[in-house]
Amino acid sequence: MPDDAALPDHPTCLVTGATGYIGSRLVPRLLDAGHPVRVLARTPSKLDDVPWRDDVEVVEGDLTDVDSLREAFADADVVFHLVHSMGGSEDFEEEEADSARNVAATAEEQGVSRLVYLGGLHPEDADSLSTHLRSRIRVGEILIESSVPTMVFQAGVVIGSGSASFELIRHLTDRLPVMTTPRWVHNRIQPIAIRDILHYLAAAPTADLPTSRTYDVGGPDVMTYGEMMSTYAEVAGLGRRHMVVLRPLTPGLASRWVGLVTPIPPKLARPLIESLECDAVADDHDVDAVIPPPEGGLLSYREAVRLAIDHAQQGHVGSSWDEADPLGRPAEPLPSDPDWSGELVFSDASTTLVDAPEDDVWAAARRLAGTDIALDQMTPAPTGIFTRLVGRGPLRRGRRADRPSGTWSIGEDDVPNVLRLRADVEVPGELWLELRVAPSGRRAGTLHGQRLVFAPRGLSGILWWQGMLPWRRMALGKLADGLDVRSPEQ
Repeated sequence: MPDDAALPDHPTCLVTGATGYIGSRLVPRLLDAGHPVRVLARTPSKLDDVPWRDDVEVVEGDLTDVDSLREAFADADVVFHLVHSMGGSEDFEEEEADSARNVAATAEEQGVSRLVYLGGLHPEDADSLSTHLRSRIRVGEILIESSVPTMVFQAGVVIGSGSASFELIRHLTDRLPVMTTPRWVHNRIQPIAIRDILHYLAAAPTADLPTSRTYDVGGPDVMTYGEMMSTYAEVAGLGRRHMVVLRPLTPGLASRWVGLVTPIPPKLARPLIESLECDAVADDHDVDAVIPPPEGGLLSYREAVRLAIDHAQQGHVGSSWDEADPLGRPAEPLPSDPDWSGELVFSDASTTLVDAPEDDVWAAARRLAGTDIALDQMTPAPTGIFTRLVGRGPLRRGRRADRPSGTWSIGEDDVPNVLRLRADVEVPGELWLELRVAPSGRRAGTLHGQRLVFAPRGLSGILWWQGMLPWRRMALGKLADGLDVRSPEQ
């Protein structure tokens, strides 16, 4: 067995699953810690756009191809095995076991000093586990039984945008004020923030490992799944969620229902739902003796949710690698996350060509931002009635003492010539206005862009946005007409 003392101060780390949810956020942390990083990718082109592409070595390979593993594992000190099929095929249990055997055997052959794997929290009774959880346990056992020192972390629901388990909570709670649920809503869960699971994984290459074993990791809160959805609703500003437990609701029926009311594919929803059939609580805190908790302690579930949904509530639409910060803000979306993940955010935009210099147009846009012209168009009398009916709340108008700019809160964006404003008006969600000025390119003049961005709160927010189509188009038109590029002296 390789001796842990042989590990250098900055071990070379090989990451499998670098395009996945955990791997895409772990690689920047390993690089930041000074580790040389190599990634194994079945399709290397998927890494072409990631900002750290030039900082890592990419090896094309597959966990079923031992020859490609030999090339990837050569001279690697630590191997992170982060590939999970999530039930992608009928024989996924055996496929995952075969891949684990290949990883273990190749690591032994190539003299790898440490294996690191991320599994799932589970009760001791293996007979009650889902096939998905059984597969994760089996993979961990295969790696531990090898002659390579192995750390297997076992975590429950990971809280962060892009996490499949968190997205199930988000989409169900966002869309359904009243929901029928299986009895697993009363099962006990110990969630963990994505920031904190990355803390443990990033510390694994240099942690003292007395013996190969599993380590349970979890956040400070133990709660039922129903409590997790209710707390999410509170943090997101949604109304109270009502749950009606239907005992006959099997995982198969529940996964079809999830596929109907959320964007999560039923084939993915089923293993997630099956894994909720049992409690997922840490049995011990032995990990603290090997890897201390992060400075300031582990994040609470409430704080982890806030970080995961803050992106949408700040009026951002989608994500790009230019704006993403997987190192500092791992709870926010990444472009590599699945299409079905992330916040539900709507937008409506228009662009106008203005025959004036860019600086003059930008100055005019700033003056326009200090008025209520767009908000007045968004909330005429008919829409006020509609908002009260859909949002079940009064329409708040007028100036507030803490809003010196009137009914818009103005804040500069990080991008030059972009201004983002938040509407101080009672609607079922967060409403933002983005003003943007840019050269027109091939034509003379300047482009003035206006975009309304809306992060709905629940089903009422979705209905409000759809019903406001005529008025929001009117608001964008009014914005374009209201731009006055004359100087104040004129």
